[in-house]
Amino acid sequence: MLVKIYGAAIHGVSAQIITIEVNVDQGVGYHLVGLPDNAIKESSYRISAALKNSGFKIPGKKITINMAPADLRKEGSSYDLSIALGILAASDFIKYETLNDYIIMGELSLDGSLQPIRGVLPIAIKAREDGFKGIILPKKNAREAAIVNQLDVYGIDNIREVIDFFNDDMALEKFEIDTRKEFQDKIDHFPFDFDEVKGQEAAKRAMEVAAAGGHNIILIGSPGSGKTMIAKRLPSILPTLSLKESLETTKIHSVAGKMGTETSLITIRPFRAPHHTISDVALVGGGSYPQPGEISLAHNGVLFLDEMPEFKRAVLEVMRQPLEDRVVTISRAKFTIEYPASFMLVASMNPSPSGYFPDDPNNTSSTMEMQRYMNKLSGPLLDRIDIHIEVSKVEYEQLAEKKKGESSASIRARVNKARDIQIERYQDSEISYNAQMGPKETEKYCVLDEYSQLLIKTAMLKLNLSARAYDRILKVARTIADLENSENIQGDHISEAIQYRSLDRDFWNV
Repeated sequence: MLVKIYGAAIHGVSAQIITIEVNVDQGVGYHLVGLPDNAIKESSYRISAALKNSGFKIPGKKITINMAPADLRKEGSSYDLSIALGILAASDFIKYETLNDYIIMGELSLDGSLQPIRGVLPIAIKAREDGFKGIILPKKNAREAAIVNQLDVYGIDNIREVIDFFNDDMALEKFEIDTRKEFQDKIDHFPFDFDEVKGQEAAKRAMEVAAAGGHNIILIGSPGSGKTMIAKRLPSILPTLSLKESLETTKIHSVAGKMGTETSLITIRPFRAPHHTISDVALVGGGSYPQPGEISLAHNGVLFLDEMPEFKRAVLEVMRQPLEDRVVTISRAKFTIEYPASFMLVASMNPSPSGYFPDDPNNTSSTMEMQRYMNKLSGPLLDRIDIHIEVSKVEYEQLAEKKKGESSASIRARVNKARDIQIERYQDSEISYNAQMGPKETEKYCVLDEYSQLLIKTAMLKLNLSARAYDRILKVARTIADLENSENIQGDHISEAIQYRSLDRDFWNV
């Protein structure tokens, strides 16, 4: 007897419906085809034990299982439940009339219980798009799937519950949540706040400008000056995620298996801080079975590279294309996958190998060591970082000050106003904020008066700036003007933007 049951495969950050065809016939044997990986091939042992411990058994007949489309590689253990139910239905142990109404996914333990799986959100979205009545999956994944409305979501603990459900011996309780309420309740819950930062007014101002325009930024300062502390608080002043952005971000984390069992939506902007020993594949994504990398996990949020010169140069250089295109393309012989990667890059570094140049008069680093240290960051990569800001050490009087600094909420209010100006400005284009401007938008919205042109010309000559650095200065100046609600870029906006190109000065090229 032939029975069809439906599951789904993850491709990039989207899902594709997989038809699992199970045929039970006279003879002996177990044949699984359709490009399954090793985890799926091993499913027969898990299924056999799970069914036996649940009061059933695999029939001693010829069982042929095809996973269509047969030319698409299937990965992971999430098809255990689908295959098990298909075998039971094809053997007349359960009623199969309503099986086709559901996407069924789950990894089986030997006792018949269900283990959580990856990529539930894109699977649930695909199930609704293709007109399925509902989705049946492990209970620990139910909260994540339930954010998709107009879809019946059933979370189960063990395979026996599903068997009884299809045999009409018991009813399953639908898992429901109010997606918008869940989203609104958590969008302002940040673990860190800028009011905890003592001093560092220049660095906080630079962070505000970066947040307002979506600009990449690098913090240069001696150890203990507060670079990491400031960077960790950046998400608290960024504009709150929209529901659309939240769903995009959640899909990526779901595919990567980074969602907690008690979490249904990512409601605050991600902050990813990989260690400097990370490989280029782990950073941008890929591998034998492609997975999103750190830059995709930071989509709609912040990627923080602490002590940037300590990262391998090859690792840093692979970020060039994603920083420009805001997407990662991973190509293999038989397929191509795209992962979104629209993130803010925040980096930090010491000014010298010893960490204390130029504040330490007894700097122990030689000129050659200083040059080697600075050369770890290539010019093309630094050109893609809009803002370079020096973070000075904090004095005792500032540390001892009891009065708290300006809160993240008040800074975020100014950032939101600037972003609203940009959203209105770019409403007829595909970009959303100043850092995304192309040459056409820069020419249209970054018109300079005579004094501003003279300022930037002088900076170009003295600092030997590249064309890309010139473009970055204009974009940052546009953001500073937006923060001041100024329609036109003024000379003081250009002056401040030029000050944010610290690493272009001869002072650092010892």
